Amino acid sequence: MRGWSLARQMLALQIVVVGVTVAGGAVLAFLQAGELLRDEAAGTARAVTVSVADSPSVLAAMGDSAALQPYAERVRRETGVDFVTIMSVDGVRYTHPNPAQIGRRFLGNTAPALAGRVFTETYTGTLGPSVRAVAPVRDARGRVAGLVSAGITIDKISARLRGQVAGAALIGALGLSVGGAGTYLVGSRLRRQTHGMGPAELSRMYEYHDAILHAVREGLLLVDTSGTVTLCNDGARELLGLEGEVSGRHVTGLGLPPSLAERLATGENLTDEIHMTGERTLVVNAAVVRSGSRSLGTVVTLRDHTELQSLAGQLDAERGFADSLRAAAHEAANRLHTVITLVELGRTEQAVAFATEEIKAAQQLTDRVVGAVREPVIAALLLGKSAEAGERGVELVITPDSGLDDIGLDARDLVTILGNLIDNAVDAAMAGTPPARVEVRLRADETAFLISVADSGQGLDPATADEAFQRGWTTKGDGRGLGLAMVGQAVRRLGGTIEVGSAAGAAVTGAGGHGGHSGNGAAGPGAVFTVRLPLRGKDVR
Repeated sequence: MRGWSLARQMLALQIVVVGVTVAGGAVLAFLQAGELLRDEAAGTARAVTVSVADSPSVLAAMGDSAALQPYAERVRRETGVDFVTIMSVDGVRYTHPNPAQIGRRFLGNTAPALAGRVFTETYTGTLGPSVRAVAPVRDARGRVAGLVSAGITIDKISARLRGQVAGAALIGALGLSVGGAGTYLVGSRLRRQTHGMGPAELSRMYEYHDAILHAVREGLLLVDTSGTVTLCNDGARELLGLEGEVSGRHVTGLGLPPSLAERLATGENLTDEIHMTGERTLVVNAAVVRSGSRSLGTVVTLRDHTELQSLAGQLDAERGFADSLRAAAHEAANRLHTVITLVELGRTEQAVAFATEEIKAAQQLTDRVVGAVREPVIAALLLGKSAEAGERGVELVITPDSGLDDIGLDARDLVTILGNLIDNAVDAAMAGTPPARVEVRLRADETAFLISVADSGQGLDPATADEAFQRGWTTKGDGRGLGLAMVGQAVRRLGGTIEVGSAAGAAVTGAGGHGGHSGNGAAGPGAVFTVRLPLRGKDVR
């Protein structure tokens, strides 16, 4: 049996169990039926014996065989016993089914009956082994005047037992057939479900399955058609920040971002969708598993896109720097051509004045940014964003009280936060009433680093303040917004908070993330985003 499949082993085992059960039941039924038939025969013999012994006609005809024999035979035929024997106190028979035995002594025990008691026994007489009863016949004074015995032969009892055993055997065979058929159906189903594999193969598959689930870094979830998680590997626990038992819980009860939980609960195919969690950016894929036309659930894979998204943000910043340099070079070429033309026209004094003014303005911006912000990455970002905003017709102003040294925070997160806030502010300012203006303030004290970005746009609707930091939110209505979601994620990663406000209302600090408007709740002209990031023992100005 070692090489048999699990289904075949189960089939053989179940057939053995059913066979043993049916056989044991049949033997038990046979023994019980034999006991019941013996008890029934003893009860019948006792009842007939007592009835005959109590009959007045028997007492009156005691000793007269010619009168007693017809009576005894009639009682025997009517009651179904094999013999009714009436005898004297000495055991001499007055009646017997075989008339030749009349006048001979009774074969059996009579002492208890002579003592006045009715008793039963199994004894071998002239008709063979029988279950019999013996009772005394009493006269008017209560003395024993004779004896009566009636009995049923063992052969007759055995014949009845064989008839019952045949019926029990038929029922047992029917039960065995039904049990065998049921066992075969269960085995067939088990064979389909195990694909004909044996216990060793199933055990090995489980070990491989378990090892793979724990080894892969990508997250893996199995979600059934009702949205309940049936499997979650270590990678998914880590990427989604899940704790405790996950299997058996609905995806909406795992504490996931609403957009991600809603997408997983739909049971639809997903391809490379970007979703933001507390501190991670995930690429989510989902495939519906089907058996024929029936859906079995959804296989969900999760890949950590956080580092790649951060690098993409840096690439966007570098691309912005390059665009800014290209715009600056283009503008410088225009001004250079202007200076050259003025010189060629002989207006050297005007050429010198024009060039001096342009150099002075550019140098002032550079000196102000570099002097205030000594973090080179942030300084380069601000210079690039200033040039880009100027090219788009927006004035980017760095407040005079801004100042920043090395504060020990991750420059990549700072670029993500500041770059996205400035980009959104420039877009909002361009959509507002001219002149378009964006104001940036950077300050650090002993405990926190403050980033404030304000614009001259239409402001942010208080009803959408909380939604602004969710993936896909955008004022453009295309559902592709990621900037503010990445800002919120970076702020949470650094343990900071975001305040959203306007000229018409004070801001509310969002615990561990973002907040909405307070005050009178009216959307004022322009929005103000304020980020507070805690410092960790660094030297700040």
